[in-house]
Amino acid sequence: RAGIPLGVMKLLDPCQLKPDTKETERILTVLDETVVKLEITRLIPRIIGSLDRYARMLGPEITSSLREHQKLSMEIQHLLGSPGNEESMRAVEQRLKCSLRNILRLFLANPLLYHGLKYKVRVRKAPADAFIKAFMEFRDFTLEKLLTGPDEEKEKIQFMKDISLRVEKNMETISALQEELAAVIQTRDEELNKKDKTIEDLKTSMEDLAKDCKAEIQHIMEEWEDQLKEDEKASRNRCARLKQDIQLLTARFKALVLEHRASELVLRKEKCKAEREVQKWVQKYDIDMTEKQATYDELQAAYSEEKEQLSLLMEKHALLLQEYSEIEEERRVLKEKEEEAAREEARRNGAATCIQAFWKGYLVRSIYKSKLKKGKGKGKGKGK
Repeated sequence: RAGIPLGVMKLLDPCQLKPDTKETERILTVLDETVVKLEITRLIPRIIGSLDRYARMLGPEITSSLREHQKLSMEIQHLLGSPGNEESMRAVEQRLKCSLRNILRLFLANPLLYHGLKYKVRVRKAPADAFIKAFMEFRDFTLEKLLTGPDEEKEKIQFMKDISLRVEKNMETISALQEELAAVIQTRDEELNKKDKTIEDLKTSMEDLAKDCKAEIQHIMEEWEDQLKEDEKASRNRCARLKQDIQLLTARFKALVLEHRASELVLRKEKCKAEREVQKWVQKYDIDMTEKQATYDELQAAYSEEKEQLSLLMEKHALLLQEYSEIEEERRVLKEKEEEAAREEARRNGAATCIQAFWKGYLVRSIYKSKLKKGKGKGKGKGK
């Protein structure tokens, strides 16, 4: 604020503008009274709608005036619905204007009542709000024009030019940071898209494998049922041989279990190594984003200092804050996607383990099936 000229400070802060002549005070008094009358007029329909509720607070005189005003309003609405009564319409309009002036006079005579109703009566938004706001801005503009001299006007114009140059420089810096951040986000999105494509391919492969396995299981079950019927006839002769086969298969199964446990241990080590690599990249990304965030915070602090000097630039500052919130939201979404990718990686590893186990079972069944066919051939030879 020390670098802002005094005349510009007065123009930027309407609260520091004070009337310096009686003519100015009279003009402001008329404008302020008009604002109060507009606000009272805005409250009247709401008060009339709940007149019984506010009757004790208003008093008999104002209550009776409001009832009369309500009757005139209903009468003029009735006349509007039936055209052709222009003389009656003008007479009722004149009475309605007189009634409104009388009500405003009664409220202005009791300012405490007006202020109490202002904070007690809840009024919905209406077109009158925009008119009242515009009239209050007109009042401030009139006061500013009455109290602003030629020198102060020149100081204000020069000050606004300097502020515009500063804002342009800040916007260029922010645009450069946004472009850099967009490039980082695009790179991360490309990596995520590649991982998503890999996951979709694995899902498709798993679905195809499940369908093939289901058909193979159905085929094996049918062959097993046929084979069971044939094996029931020669079960006594082959019982001892089957026991020996079971022992051999059990030993082979244990050997396969040991072998695949070792393979599983190797895969787990590779998985841990991959997770550490991912964590390393995540930490590197966090460090880069922290540095960029620190740079952005420094720019934000500088902009905040200028904000204290420029109350008229609050809207642009709010836009910058909104953009910063969107950046934070994008970072949060990226973090959620990374966590989802990690969870999908864990599910993919579990699915790979399940597929390996199923494949091992399929190999065992295939070996068992070949043994059964060999046994069947030997059994037929003995029968001949």
